Amino acid sequence: MRPKVPPDYPDDAIPEPVHKGRGALSNESSRYDSEKRIRTTDGWEHEASSDPSDDDDLPPLRTTLTRDATRTILARNTSPDVPFDRSINPYRGCEHGCIYCFARPTHAYLGLSPGLDFETKILFKPEAAKLLMAELASPKYRCDVVAMGTNTDPYQPVERDLKVTRQILRVLSDFNNPVGIVTKNHLITRDIDILADMAKRNLAEVFLSVTTLDRDLARAMEPRASTPQKRLDAIRALSAAGIPTGVMSAPMIPGLNDHEMESILDAAHEAGATRAGYTVLRLPLEIKDLFEEWLRLNRPDRAERVLSLVRQMRGGALYQAEFGTRMRGEGPIAQLLSARFTAAVKRLELNRVRYRLDTLRFAVPDSARTALVDAKRDARQMRLF
Repeated sequence: MRPKVPPDYPDDAIPEPVHKGRGALSNESSRYDSEKRIRTTDGWEHEASSDPSDDDDLPPLRTTLTRDATRTILARNTSPDVPFDRSINPYRGCEHGCIYCFARPTHAYLGLSPGLDFETKILFKPEAAKLLMAELASPKYRCDVVAMGTNTDPYQPVERDLKVTRQILRVLSDFNNPVGIVTKNHLITRDIDILADMAKRNLAEVFLSVTTLDRDLARAMEPRASTPQKRLDAIRALSAAGIPTGVMSAPMIPGLNDHEMESILDAAHEAGATRAGYTVLRLPLEIKDLFEEWLRLNRPDRAERVLSLVRQMRGGALYQAEFGTRMRGEGPIAQLLSARFTAAVKRLELNRVRYRLDTLRFAVPDSARTALVDAKRDARQMRLF
């Protein structure tokens, strides 16, 4: 089965081929675009076929990187659904390609598609550490926990070479500013040296997101994230290094992976996790169509049941955006998930200790003051020319 062309498209439109190692199956235009991009063929190129094996000779859909020229690095939020008011996103877009990712619609702000563009056209922030240093050194700054991984993953594959996240952690450590991280990538273990040192000062906490223990489902649903076993290995390594580590069994998708909730918590606990959380599937804006398209191609036998169960948690719709219910849903299915989570957490003695990261150690290091003075001097000199 291949993705279908929408019924309102021209007769010569052809579907996006299935790209191996990518989550989305289509690349619809940004919702802000006045025009739609439509794939067509003149007959000389690779033509659409009903046989998926015909796509084997397609070149891989490669990731492209673009410098993000943002002038600020700390993002603020006032949502009552999350326990933090500031976060850092080193990247815009995410190569992990998780089909359910609630951050996908943000790519539309860039004039890009929340579909394949989101996971192949990545913006990175090379000046992130320098910008962060300036913001933390400002007399107006008041210390609190900085969250990372709340939108796109700070340890997606490109981080291996770019090291933007690692540079950010060095700054946070120098300023004694606490950080909380959520990731799906084993790459976080690369930074155990920084995180373990911060943990000794009660400045770091990490959660690994584990959606499923089924390797095949993970490969289809989260094609470039670390395997489930590698995520459990990361929990084990972080915990062994003295870093408070938890697990997010998220998102729970009724009829697809919700039956694994207890197994995920058991495995994470065995690996050393001491805290746990969960959310249910969220399908805002373009994600509804992207997820349904993926579901009908990858799990056609379950598609109708999964969509029906999601609607039962969302008042008959595929999504409700109201604070308070958007993360957990409502109705009997959502209540059962909550009860199961509570019982498993109690049985495993998770969440018995809530780590309150230390905000009183914060201090602007002398090296940062010197660097800022030098930067201001250089800026004044440049204006002379």
